[in-house]
Formats: sequence, structure tokens, C-alpha cells
Amino acid sequence: MHLLVPFASDGSEACQHVLRDLSLPNLGRLLSMLEAGHRDDGDATSFSLPHERALAAAWGWRGGDGALPFAAHAAAGDGVAVGTRAWGLLTPAHWQLGRDHVALLDPASLDLGDAESRALFGDLAELLGGDGFVAAWGSAGRWYVARDDLAGLATASLDRVVGRSVDAWLRERPSVAAPRAATAGQMRRLQSEAQLLFHSHSVNEAREERGALPVNSFWLSGCGVAQHADATATPTLDTTLRAPLLAGDWAAWAEAWQGLDAGAIASLLAAATAGTTTTLTLCGERSAARFESRPRPLWKRVAAAWHKTEPHIVLASL
Repeated sequence: MHLLVPFASDGSEACQHVLRDLSLPNLGRLLSMLEAGHRDDGDATSFSLPHERALAAAWGWRGGDGALPFAAHAAAGDGVAVGTRAWGLLTPAHWQLGRDHVALLDPASLDLGDAESRALFGDLAELLGGDGFVAAWGSAGRWYVARDDLAGLATASLDRVVGRSVDAWLRERPSVAAPRAATAGQMRRLQSEAQLLFHSHSVNEAREERGALPVNSFWLSGCGVAQHADATATPTLDTTLRAPLLAGDWAAWAEAWQGLDAGAIASLLAAATAGTTTTLTLCGERSAARFESRPRPLWKRVAAAWHKTEPHIVLASL
């Protein structure tokens, strides 16, 4: 059993304050039973999130920061014949204009219907086709685009950008080669053209009439050629903490953590207590820490029963 928990912490002062008062008894007992394993330390400006890096490692994927083929993986799951092309995920989104920056709102808040999505996608696909891209519709919130030169293009994961200024995540990385940089510039141009296309679109006019946010752009992420993902190595991914953390709703996030502690964490604790091989990977804003059951001598098992691991210390380090 392997449980992967993203959004377990972040570096904000508000989050750290909540952590100090958060009671997670099952997590504390579980951490005392498990041995610390591999730790993947990064920083808050990496394009790939720690839990994405952990998934990629579990599957044996290759790829640099922001260049892991999650788009091709998701497209195959949506029934798209991905073949050997490089794919990117286009997420329909609302970019909110502020006084001094443009922020990307959580696409989940759009509540975009299939018919609306297909109408917007159909017109965007024509625009993309003019630039030599192949486009495919996967679901209301997942559109795909393919072209060979998307392979290796580094892009920031959607959840790095939600609630933040898009400008900071559109900048080129110094290591990106010139042809890839040209592709990134072309995608930014297409984002601008999509904004013009969507501005007076009938779907958005209808949405605004009923008080819903318009879809005024998209976010590109997860570019690359499909790589094999071993289903037997796939951990259980629990995304309970995502929405409240990205929204900065710390009361809801604390409540979600307590629900997770009483649910999935408690189940993993019971499995570990029964002798089942168990692994827990906790992922924050910067790092991922893996904890796993290993054979231990009796004295270590006795010491663990008396030693209490403080979850907030572990979580604050992520």
C-alpha cells in the first residue's frame, strides 16, 4: 500500500501557523512506525510539483523540470490515440485582470459543461491547426494539442499557477534550447489569439449573462511523448487537500487534513500495524518525503512505540 498526499503543506506563514495547532494523531503514530526513505528536495519555483515528481519516479519516467509527459498520459486515459507524437495539455481557464498582474483562477470554479467546452474547443482547434498542431478533446476541462516540437518543452504545472500571477510562470528557463524557446513563444502568441477568439464567443456571452466567469484563455502543461506507466507501481493519490490550499482557505484545509487523518491515514496505519508493507509520501510546495515500513529489530520497534513523531515538524519541512 502506497499513499501519496499532495498539498500537505506550503511555505506561507498562515499555513505554518495552522500546522502548529493541527491535531493529526493517526499521522503521528504512522510516522513513528515507518522509516524515513528517499527525500526529494526542491524549491517553490520549480515547474513540476513535488507529487508530480514522485509519480514520475514511481513510474520510472525520464524528463527534466516541467517536462514530464502528464498530458500524453491523461490523453491516453481519455481515449486519445497518442502514438509517438509529443502532446501538451490545454486547460481552459479564466485569467483575471488585476491592478498590476493577471492571475489564473482555479479552472474547477468554471463548472464548464461539455457542450460549452466542445464549442470553444472547436474554434480553438481551427486556430491551432493553422500553426500545424493536432488538437483533441478529452473532457470539458482537458483539451490536448500535439506537435513533435512539444517534446521536452518545459512548462509550469497548472497548480503552480492557480491563484498566482501568470507572468512569473511564463518566463523562459535559461536551460531551454532555442528551438524549444521558439515553441514557447509561439504558444504565448496563440494564448493571446485565443483570448481574442474567446472574447466575443457566444458561449462566453451566454455565461456572462447568467453570471458565470468566461473562459478567456488556456494553460499549457505536461508536454512530452508518452512513457510507460506501470499500473502496479501507481500509488493511491489523495487530492483532498488541493482545493482549500490553492484557495488559501486554511480553516477548510485544516478540516480536510483531519478528515484525511481519520480516513486514508487511519487505514494505512491499520495496514502497517497488521504487518502489511506500507509507504506514505507527503508532498508540500517544495519537497516530497517518503516513509516506508522496513524490517526492524525488536529494540527499534519498542522505541518507536514510545517515541512520538510530531507531524507538524515533518509537514513544515516540505
